[in-house]
Amino acid sequence: MGATERMGGLRLEDLTPQAWHLSNGVELHTVRAGQGRPMVLIHGAMGDWRSWGGQWPVLTRQFDCISYSRRYSHPNRNDMPSPDHGALHEAEDLRLLLEAMDLREPVILVGSSYGGFVALALAARHPHLVRALVAVEPPMMKYAERSARGAAVVRAFRREVIDPARVAFAAGDDLQASQIMTAGIGGAGAPPAGSEAMTRRMQNMRAMKMLNLSRDEFPWISPEELQALPMPVMLLSGENTPPVHAAIFEAVCEAMPAAHKHKVTGSGHSVSRDQPETFNKLVLEFLGAPV
Repeated sequence: MGATERMGGLRLEDLTPQAWHLSNGVELHTVRAGQGRPMVLIHGAMGDWRSWGGQWPVLTRQFDCISYSRRYSHPNRNDMPSPDHGALHEAEDLRLLLEAMDLREPVILVGSSYGGFVALALAARHPHLVRALVAVEPPMMKYAERSARGAAVVRAFRREVIDPARVAFAAGDDLQASQIMTAGIGGAGAPPAGSEAMTRRMQNMRAMKMLNLSRDEFPWISPEELQALPMPVMLLSGENTPPVHAAIFEAVCEAMPAAHKHKVTGSGHSVSRDQPETFNKLVLEFLGAPV
């Protein structure tokens, strides 16, 4: 990669992703810009490498930023079946990506939603690879299920969102499944048909489908593993997030007493999209970088 491409301040959408073929047979696409300590940005369930447009010009001024598309997200061409696909598989994908890119120093992980789950999974399994970690509402569903109140919220979410979306996916109605999942996860209606946002969601529908149809889409990472993480961790949530995310976030925070924790005003589930300036400021302050 040339020096011009590594300069900060580039618009994310102006970059052309590079394909990496990992030793486990998985293809991942990445973009990279900036200079400084390496930072990996990990998108959520319906996103891809383009999801960090509100962060890219800011973070690339101070960090060597890598944004990648997770296993089943656009434009990756992975079609292998994965009946129990989940965060642990994707953490291994990320480990192999770091290896393929020859990143020899620990990286900063910034993950939103399921990307935050993947970040915590990698940190728990391979802590020496991670310098610091920011996770926005990682959907570690089994943590909420540990309390009666949280379990009731999770049952409602499964009944109203996960199960109907699974039926729609099985029937081949990906658009209906997208609308169900968008409303359930984000707490808002689906974007208008034909909009760029809906086009991107449909491009990434296979990623949501593989999680929704998995036997273990929310694998268990124990409280002992989370508490043993040696790197600084910041957990973020939106004040207006749907009840299921609020219940999970509260339970994960209880399991990680040493983590920095923030509730962001005026934000739903996607803090980096809903309140990008606040998100960027919190991340930079947490990392001790100039704001």
